[in-house]
Amino acid sequence: MKSFRSPISVTRMDLGQPVEENYANPNTCFFHVLFKASALAFYILSALFIDNFVIIFVTTVFLAALDFWVVKNVSGRILVGMRWWNEIDDLGESVWKFECLDQESLARINKKDSWLFWWTLYLTAVAWTMMALFSLIKLQADYLLVVGVCLTLSIANIVGFTKCQKDAKKRIQQFASQAIASRVSSTLQSAFSVV
Repeated sequence: MKSFRSPISVTRMDLGQPVEENYANPNTCFFHVLFKASALAFYILSALFIDNFVIIFVTTVFLAALDFWVVKNVSGRILVGMRWWNEIDDLGESVWKFECLDQESLARINKKDSWLFWWTLYLTAVAWTMMALFSLIKLQADYLLVVGVCLTLSIANIVGFTKCQKDAKKRIQQFASQAIASRVSSTLQSAFSVV
C-alpha cells in the first residue's frame, strides 16, 4: 500500500524551504489584507462608476469598520499576539487596556506574519492620507468625510497597537530586571550561607 503524503508537505520538502520562512497563519494574513484592500478599492472604483454618494459612504465606512474590527480583535491577536481596547472609568477618564502574550510566546511569533501586520497597518493609513489629499485638491468635502472616518479608524488601530507594543516591551524589561535581581540575590544568599 502507498502512504498518502499531503501536497503541502511535499511542496515544502521539494522546495527545501524551512517552515519558519512561510506564513504561519495564511488565512488570517489574507483576511487582514482583504478588508483593507476592499475598503480602499471600493472607495477608488466607486468614485469612477457610482454617482450615489450615500452608497459610497455607507459601503466604504462599513468595509473600513470591518477592517478595524478584524485587525483589533482577530488578526492582532493571531499575527502579533496583542489586543487593545479603551474604556472610560467612573471618573470619565479614558483608560487604555492591553493584552499581550508572554515573553516566550512573543518570541515564537512568525516574523513574516508580524511584518505583514505592521506594514499593512501603516500603508493603509498612508493610502487614506493620500485619498484625503486628493479630496482636498478636488475640493470634495463630502468625500473628505468618508476618507476622514476611514483614516480615523486606521489611525486608532495604529495608536492602539503601538501603545500595546510599548507596554509589552516595558513588561518584558520589568520581567527581565526582576529575574536578574532575583538571580543576583539568590547568588549572594548562597555565597554568604556557605561562609
